[in-house]
Amino acid sequence: MPNKIHLTVATVVEKDSQFLMVKETKAGVQVINQPAGHVEVGEDVLQAALRETMEETGWEVSITGFLGFSTHLAKTTGVTYYRLSFVAQPIRFDTQAIIDPDIDMAVWMPVEEIRAQKDRLRSDMVLGCIEDYLANRIFPLDIFRNRL
Repeated sequence: MPNKIHLTVATVVEKDSQFLMVKETKAGVQVINQPAGHVEVGEDVLQAALRETMEETGWEVSITGFLGFSTHLAKTTGVTYYRLSFVAQPIRFDTQAIIDPDIDMAVWMPVEEIRAQKDRLRSDMVLGCIEDYLANRIFPLDIFRNRL
């Protein structure tokens, strides 16, 4: 059963009223997601969020807040995803970054476009954390007691 539980992180990054998103193809269908991915064994969740954002988009970011903890059950695989979502500010784009081969492209999208493509979002967690961000439901990072 442990292989059916996945701990993931995601970042909500806004710049000029647009959000940093990734397009990736899953089971032959292109979906839209935040920069997100799995926490590795022994890895701090904040470092995982920074790493995943860089690997998927080429953007170096700074984590500024916590949006919350959400879950999603993938009916096709039976995997439960436990997701910690963070707010991040863009710092700089690394033109030399090697993007994860699972990512089709990173794009900046206005919220209206994301809402209009709700059926293409990887899960309901994608829009949920953007809506939390827009409602300013952001928690301070000092709630984390990282010791890694």
